[in-house]
Amino acid sequence: MYRHFFKRLFDLVLALIALPFWLIILIIVSPIIYFQDNGSIFYNASRLGKNGKIFKMYKFRSMKMSAPDIRNEDGSTFNSEDDPRLTKIGKILRKTSLDETPQLLNIIKGEMSIIGPRPDLPEAINIYQGDERLKISVRPGVTGYSQAYYRNSISAKDKFANDIYYVNHISLLLDLKIIIKTVLSVLKNRNIYVSAD
Repeated sequence: MYRHFFKRLFDLVLALIALPFWLIILIIVSPIIYFQDNGSIFYNASRLGKNGKIFKMYKFRSMKMSAPDIRNEDGSTFNSEDDPRLTKIGKILRKTSLDETPQLLNIIKGEMSIIGPRPDLPEAINIYQGDERLKISVRPGVTGYSQAYYRNSISAKDKFANDIYYVNHISLLLDLKIIIKTVLSVLKNRNIYVSAD
């Protein structure tokens, strides 16, 4: 029952409560992003949604305009504290995860959930193996099991495994644990960047 009805209701209620606070962030952050390099405020990325449907995921732009796309060996997004592609405000947005907050709009539109597997690039559907496709049987999340407990410190394969675990164990209690853990992780600035080991 929670998975099929109350989770969506939970998402909508929390998103609508958070929306006025996000509008304040938007008013403050938008001119800073724009005036640092006269570029767009948002970065709209194509991502895999529920049942493989492609949608536009909204983020505050944290990189310079026309920054090259750099990937790790496992295909995951490269990120580093000293990434020269980041703008000054972009570094702050990444560290605080404020760059992800425009996804409140994706939640309201029904494309995303507050908690769920992070959405992959559209081409990722061609590399899923075995039950990894289970992750697109639910709405992708603004945060999820991997983001709450490991953030960016584990491989794409480990993230897939955590996504499958989440899909198989969805519950209100697990979602509440992930929300609390996500907040603590962001406040403590843990595991923001992939380890160089």
